Amino acid sequence: MDVRAAAAALRAAGVADGYYWIDGVHEPAPTPPDFVYLRRVDGVEGEEWEVGTYERGVHQPLARYADESAACAHLLRQLT
Repeated sequence: MDVRAAAAALRAAGVADGYYWIDGVHEPAPTPPDFVYLRRVDGVEGEEWEVGTYERGVHQPLARYADESAACAHLLRQLT
């Protein structure tokens, strides 16, 4: 699964738009005060995918993955 498929799965599951942010794919405006996010980050061994929560202006990483599919699965588990 990629980030576009994850966004489609969340929409199909009826997850409210403001509950999640997927970098470059689903970025609600105005930005909600708190949400679960999935974004690309620079890791020790190159680009990685980070799943976390955003609250009161602070990103709190929960996990990092080298694999986009694993990160998407984590996001879906958090929200469905």
